Amino acid sequence: MDRLIIGIAGGTGSGKTTVTNSILDHLDRERVLVIQHDSYYYDISHHGGKRPAEVNFDHPDSLETDLLIRHVQELREGRPVELPIYNFTTHQRMESTRRVLPREIIIIDGILIFADRRLRELMDIKIFVDTDADERLIRRIRRDILERGRSMESVLDQYMRTVKPMHLEFVEPSKVWADVIIPRGAENRVAIDMVVARIASMLRGGSERK
Repeated sequence: MDRLIIGIAGGTGSGKTTVTNSILDHLDRERVLVIQHDSYYYDISHHGGKRPAEVNFDHPDSLETDLLIRHVQELREGRPVELPIYNFTTHQRMESTRRVLPREIIIIDGILIFADRRLRELMDIKIFVDTDADERLIRRIRRDILERGRSMESVLDQYMRTVKPMHLEFVEPSKVWADVIIPRGAENRVAIDMVVARIASMLRGGSERK
């Protein structure tokens, strides 16, 4: 079976997950597997005794992208994989994993997924969610405080120290690799509808794929 691999990138808080869900609303979810690059963060022990505040989690080296690439290749060949589970509160990778089966559509979500050429080349469609920086920061603050137990001070310190510089160095430049750029995220219904139409077209004819 041919599998359609879709990458959805964009800065932190850009609305990638919301865009993904908007696309899923138009598809049979039983045919779709969503993989988040965030699951592939290295365990804090990988960073040589550094405290979490000293680690640059927004640099590509903080993620085990080699493992993600192997998993996508395995899934494309029709084999199940064991996805890592990462705890964002403790910054540790759990001993348990999540076993997933290959599906017809595989969506990869992450801020840095276009920064690695090998990963990009596995994708049939590359989507970049382009959202105003102030709005992204507000969403980041809300998420990290409410969902990850962070303080306002630590969120803002990390944003100025690593998030913003890494966005400018790695995330924003990777936009050049996108096939589709979606301004305003899921609010852009026209762009969402165009992406869904393209997915439907590619599912109908595997010959259209690269």
